[in-house]
Order: sequence, then C-alpha cells, then structure tokens
Amino acid sequence: MPTSVSRAAGMALTKALSKDLASDNIRVNGINIGLIKSGQHERRWQAAGTGSLDEHYVQMAKGIPLGRVGEASEVGDLIAFLCSSRGGYLTGVSINVDGGVSAVV
Repeated sequence: MPTSVSRAAGMALTKALSKDLASDNIRVNGINIGLIKSGQHERRWQAAGTGSLDEHYVQMAKGIPLGRVGEASEVGDLIAFLCSSRGGYLTGVSINVDGGVSAVV
C-alpha cells in the first residue's frame, strides 16, 4: 500500500507542476519504474549464492503480468522519447514502466 500511495501522490504532483510550469514551456512528466534489471539485483543474487542470475530474475518476475523483469534500455528509451521533440506535446503524464504490476490507475 505505501508504494501505491506514494505513486499516486507523485502523479498528482506531476499533474500540478505541469499546469504551473506550462506557460514557461516546461514539461513535467513522471516515470514510475517497477522491477528493472540492475546491478543492485545482481549483487543480491551474488550474496544469496544460489542458482543462476536468469533463475533469479525468473523468481523476481512472479506476479508481474508480463512475466519478466524489465530492461534498463526500456526505461532509457522512454526517457529519451519524453525528452525529445517527439514527446513535445506530453506534459502532466505519469507512465508506469512495471510490466503491468502497478495498482495505480
């Protein structure tokens, strides 16, 4: 529940700031990141000392509707899009990059 509440608050803040800053041509968007492959997860796997790294990610992916942990490049591509001119008409949006796991609308 704390994650859902904090994400909802972040989404509300994103929307409010986007309205306040639009007249200055400043866009405000949020990215709500779920489980993404990272060095942090690899260190936890190494400390546990069990199974392969791929098995570790399979275990982490249980409960994720898309059935896998995300790739850092997927988040990076979204960030690049939002910062580019192609994302120039987007402001006040929050995008969940979490494989469908978030309960926040």
